[in-house]
Amino acid sequence: MTVRPAWLLLGGTEPGQTREDTRLAPIGTYAPEDEIRTRGGVIPGGSPFAATGAGAMSLQIGVGRAIVQGTTAQGAYPIAVDAPEVLTFADGDALFDRIDTVCLHVYDSLFDESGQNLAELEIVAGTPSGTPTAPALDPACLPLWDVRVPAGASAGVGGIDWGAALVDRRRYTAAVGGIIPRAVLSDTGAYDGQYADIDGVLYRWSASAEEWQLYRPPAEPVEEITTGFAVASGWSINTFRARRAGRVVSATAYLSRTGAPLSADPNLGDTAIGTLPAGWRPLDSIEAPASDGYGDGMVYVNAAGVCTLRTWSPGTQIDTGANLRTTITFIQ
Repeated sequence: MTVRPAWLLLGGTEPGQTREDTRLAPIGTYAPEDEIRTRGGVIPGGSPFAATGAGAMSLQIGVGRAIVQGTTAQGAYPIAVDAPEVLTFADGDALFDRIDTVCLHVYDSLFDESGQNLAELEIVAGTPSGTPTAPALDPACLPLWDVRVPAGASAGVGGIDWGAALVDRRRYTAAVGGIIPRAVLSDTGAYDGQYADIDGVLYRWSASAEEWQLYRPPAEPVEEITTGFAVASGWSINTFRARRAGRVVSATAYLSRTGAPLSADPNLGDTAIGTLPAGWRPLDSIEAPASDGYGDGMVYVNAAGVCTLRTWSPGTQIDTGANLRTTITFIQ
């Protein structure tokens, strides 16, 4: 048996739901559409129900699993297709193109007039037209692919161009609480806080706004300190503040020069200004800008947190009593 439904009465010569059907069909609680309906769709994993041209007018549908929602009274049917099937399309209309839909169709004699209980991969033919549209489907039908059948197409005249004729109609679903893959913004979410992957971007359903909203993770917790900078000889600390959000650290120190003036003429040398507190140091050496409002320089910070003023503007000096400001930013 190729198409295996679950939760159907036995019908015709078929044995009803077998052990194999139960093992293969995706039985479980899947994403809801409302209080009692299930979101019908394809179960992700590989490329379920892949379509491949198998002849001029024939299309092969690969294996896959799906949930097919019928009417509200019917409920949802788990389906497994465990071997590829080849479907053959009728010849094209003499004048106009048409669009046929390949779907999974569940027949249930308790709810329809088919007189049978089974599931099938089938083609629902559209109406030829100058502007053809996909056909309407019965309840308990899950569309997989639309196929544009050109006017006059037949096996004798080249058939269907499978590279251009196929439109992917596979709608995906997931277990309740899971992220719906390949969803679309026009879908209606079922509950507040439902997640969906839409074009590779994570969205969250807002019941109050009745829309999918781009998911933004909560802001990283922010840590701040205002002490702990060990000032070097020749300097006094005015203010110090360090802030960490996630892995990003930004530390700003305002220092007053208490020692002799510093000048880049002829050579500033390496002048230590202080040490960052433990836990607030870069993983590797970095450079940070410094200024006193008149001249500018660069502070070298090593992995031990030692801050050293290494360069300064030629022609200027840091006078005794002058304020020096440096902001050191890095990722830990």
